[in-house]
Amino acid sequence: MTPSAVRPSASGPADLIITGCTALVHDDQEEIGFVEDASIVVRDGVIETVTGEACAVDAVERIDGRGQVAMPGLINCHTHSPMVALRGIAEDLPVEEWFNDFIWPIESNLTERDVELGARLACAEMIRGGVTCFADHYFSMDTVAAVAIESGLRAHLGEAFFSSQGVEGREKSLAFALRHHGAADGRITTALAPHAPYTVDAADLAATAELAREHGLSVHLHAAENREQTDNSLARYGRTPIEILRNAGLLDNEAGLLIAHGTGIIDRDLPVLAGAGGPVAVATAPRGYLKFAWDPTPVRALREIGIPVGLATDGAASNNSLDVWESMALTSLVQKSAEGDPRTLTSRQALHHATLQSARAVGLGERIGSLAPGRRADIVLVDLTGPHTQPVHDLAATLVHCARSGDVRTTIVDGRVLMRDRALLTLDLPSTVRELGERLPALVDRTHGKRIQEYDT
Repeated sequence: MTPSAVRPSASGPADLIITGCTALVHDDQEEIGFVEDASIVVRDGVIETVTGEACAVDAVERIDGRGQVAMPGLINCHTHSPMVALRGIAEDLPVEEWFNDFIWPIESNLTERDVELGARLACAEMIRGGVTCFADHYFSMDTVAAVAIESGLRAHLGEAFFSSQGVEGREKSLAFALRHHGAADGRITTALAPHAPYTVDAADLAATAELAREHGLSVHLHAAENREQTDNSLARYGRTPIEILRNAGLLDNEAGLLIAHGTGIIDRDLPVLAGAGGPVAVATAPRGYLKFAWDPTPVRALREIGIPVGLATDGAASNNSLDVWESMALTSLVQKSAEGDPRTLTSRQALHHATLQSARAVGLGERIGSLAPGRRADIVLVDLTGPHTQPVHDLAATLVHCARSGDVRTTIVDGRVLMRDRALLTLDLPSTVRELGERLPALVDRTHGKRIQEYDT
């Protein structure tokens, strides 16, 4: 593949240059390819050049990328980062018991300090796994925003709300979005974040759509999470969750709509989504669906109508990890099984979902998602010298099906190195783990009998 075009070099040394790597790039048709012995020059947080030719640029910082693949940083398109504190708390349960008997009673105990520690642990996990941007949907999001800024990650954040909170929940979500949008030199973007059509009523969804239009904000919510939700919605309202979103005006939001999960999207929803008046995307987190015995997100059908499908993990309370590498491999494998066709979702297609499609899902399709001049320098270096990645016959397949999150050696956001040679540079992991452990008994107590919400779809 021809290397990306070279921009004119500015005067003075570059901020960063990565040399000797193999660079994952996209051509003009967005096909995945690789540039051998590549050099990547970064200046002012932006990729200046990606070239397979000799590069004599001076730089303040240099990284030797020999034996490594440079690729766009992974994007976790839907998660609840503080829920890492509940990793493994409720296993092998149907979703209604998982919510009503464990998660929502425990979440009634959450303090801002619990959220801070959980978010910090999650950011550390994501940096070590090559995630450079995450879309978070949770509570106490001022705290999560502060941790994201501290960590150096890019984040798309929304303060979740239920109709049971009254108008105050919606107003709080709006106030957060307006307060933080564009923070940290643009690394923080925001969305309105109604929880789901089964916890946010039609009037609140319509009001959210109006606020989104008025303020130019995107919306991030759960919808059609599983087939049971869709069937129950049809029985109660005569409409699917996707049709409810259309009637509320959310599919016509010019700033975009990000739908988490969508495993309950059915055939009648496809023309509704195809006719959306604004950009719509779906985030898929396959590991959690396998645990809950849900159907997979209909990736092929969504792809055919032009809906980007980004990769996600959901929260670690259901998924057990924030490993987007695993989501990438499982998305490919589960779709092959669901379609009954081994040709479905090839390795290169999976990498497209992990890069440009995920960037579009979080509304950043023009800024991140590819290694190209003018894009923000969100880059990870993946070490392929281990025995489990050798020999390499098909580099795309090696990245999707052999490489693991632990193979990420270096993580860079906006040209800033957040992890070098597996060492975290922005977060204190040991103290976070220690204090979180001390707080867990109070956090997981359920003897009070309270819940933040009732799961009843």
